[in-house]
Amino acid sequence: MYTQAIDIDPQLVVQQAAKQHVGNLHAPQEALLARFDQRIANDEKIEAQDWMPSAYRKTLLRQISQHAHSEVVGMLPEGNWITRAPSLRRKAILLAKVQDEAGHGLYLYSAAETLGSSRADMLDALLEGRAKYSSIFNYPTLSWADVGCIGWLVDGAAIMNQVPLCRCSYGPYARAMIRICKEESFHQRQGFELMLALCQGTEAQQQMAQEAFNRWWWPVLMMFGPPDADSVHSAQTMQWGIKRISNDDLRQQFLDATVPQAQLLGLVVPDPALRFDEASGHWQSGPIHWEEFWRVVQGDGPCNRERLNTRRMAHEQGAWVREAAQAYANKKAKQPVQALG
Repeated sequence: MYTQAIDIDPQLVVQQAAKQHVGNLHAPQEALLARFDQRIANDEKIEAQDWMPSAYRKTLLRQISQHAHSEVVGMLPEGNWITRAPSLRRKAILLAKVQDEAGHGLYLYSAAETLGSSRADMLDALLEGRAKYSSIFNYPTLSWADVGCIGWLVDGAAIMNQVPLCRCSYGPYARAMIRICKEESFHQRQGFELMLALCQGTEAQQQMAQEAFNRWWWPVLMMFGPPDADSVHSAQTMQWGIKRISNDDLRQQFLDATVPQAQLLGLVVPDPALRFDEASGHWQSGPIHWEEFWRVVQGDGPCNRERLNTRRMAHEQGAWVREAAQAYANKKAKQPVQALG
């Protein structure tokens, strides 16, 4: 998928961009920026070797690396249930899904590397607490129904946010999202099917489904980020064509799609103020408690420390694999290249 990145040293990308800039010294910075802005206005893709403003590069790197971290950390809540899945079929489904999430992380780390950052630097930023991941993964999975809610609600919300990213102005990110969205769509269907089975099951299973739904509803609505008026980066990322739809509009789309699904399942949305507005044709939710969102983002959620400690432990235990791979790469680099037949 990343034909530009597979054989290119990330630092070489930066060097090439610098050379391109030096090669255009006759063109002032304003001219380069004007050409970049025109390409954005023309809805052209910006590629790794193209000149781009440093703020655009920095914003992309922050967003793509955070997305990659979220995919990897997102394996933990569901991975916790692999050994406790109620059937072999459910275990196989969950294993496949967790494997997909790992793959998504790899695609996204590769996309971020095209911007000149090494994967090691990105991982260090995560493990040291300097980089963020989605706040939704700092909530626990207390029952098997939570696995269904993650697939149905969390992945459903992710699709709402990620499908527009397939048209992101940065080519490597946009191309990664095409495959990721196809797989996330399948995950959402798996989650809904699991919830449907529970809601059509025994009274205890129905109660389990409702309790899980109650726990996840509000954190999922927060997934789209703060209200547009309080979102620091939204306006600029939309101007650059990185983001296509605002936080509030995405949240509205999710409400309109998900409330009817919950009604079909026989679940009660845990929002006494929820109502359907006939004039606008949209569902309107009650007030969201944003203080919880900011508290979790700042590291004080139910599972923040647990998630980072688990990632640190995995990183330390995998050190020997990285060392062995590097030793093999060094050995191969020293071997003479043999001419083909």
